[in-house]
Parts: sequence; structure tokens; C-alpha cells
Amino acid sequence: MRFEPGERIDLRIMRVWKISGFLEAVILGTVGFVIVALLFKKFNWPQWVPVLPVAAALLYGGLEVAVLPRLRWERWRYRISTEEIYLQRGVWFIKRTLIPMTRIQHVDTAQGILMRRYGLAAVNVSTAAGTHQIPALSEEAADELRDLIASLARVSDDVV
Repeated sequence: MRFEPGERIDLRIMRVWKISGFLEAVILGTVGFVIVALLFKKFNWPQWVPVLPVAAALLYGGLEVAVLPRLRWERWRYRISTEEIYLQRGVWFIKRTLIPMTRIQHVDTAQGILMRRYGLAAVNVSTAAGTHQIPALSEEAADELRDLIASLARVSDDVV
């Protein structure tokens, strides 16, 4: 097995993941509560049934805010070489991806509202098989990495 890649994503992504997880939990809990409350009235279920989606949303939100961001950040690593991009990610299951430079079609950066607020950007690498993402780098580092990958992919196309 290969060595673990050494480059880490930006630590500020944990805040973005926590906020996103909280918002997801609030939305899921609200929608679940409304649906169950409507069904509760229609089917005359016991009093405790509408509490289930709220409890599930609290559990989900707790994991998404308190536990998973740190685990995601600790596992997310990448390495860029002249021949390939090596990505490693996952919380429960570790996924490792090798992207040969010769297969890269284009590379770009992306920012959502929260990432822009924290000065972060993602680098998206597209191949015929799909798009792979390095999710959180500082804006400057993301721009530099995008340009580096683009130049390496161009060079490797010339060699083949």
C-alpha cells in the first residue's frame, strides 16, 4: 500500500462543515416534524410520535457539529506529483483515489457562500470518469494549485 499523502486541507473548513451540518439538521428536523405532525392528526398516533423526527435531527446535528468535522479534516489528505493526484478521504471508510495527469481534462476552483466567508475555495479536477474535489484550501492556495495542476496536465499531454 502507498504512503499516506502529506498535504492537508485548510483547518477553517471545520467551521463551514459545522454550520452546514447545523443548518441541515434544522431543515431536516423541521420538515420531519411537520410531516409527522400532519400524519399524527390523520392517523391518531400516540403523543410521543411527533418527537421522533426532532430527536433524530438532534442526533444527526450533534454528529454533524461535534464529531464528524474533526474526523473528516483528519482523514482528508492529498498529494500532487508530476504524474498523478492522490486523494484520501472518508470518516468510516477510507477512500483513496489516484488521478493520472494524462486523464485530466480541466481544473477549476469553486466557492460557496460559507466558503467565501471564511476565505476558502475548492479545487475541482475533471476527467472523463467524473469530477474529483479537494474541498478546502485558502483562496490563494487553491488558485496556485489549480494553475499547477493545469500546467502539469498540459505537460503530461505533450509527453504522451
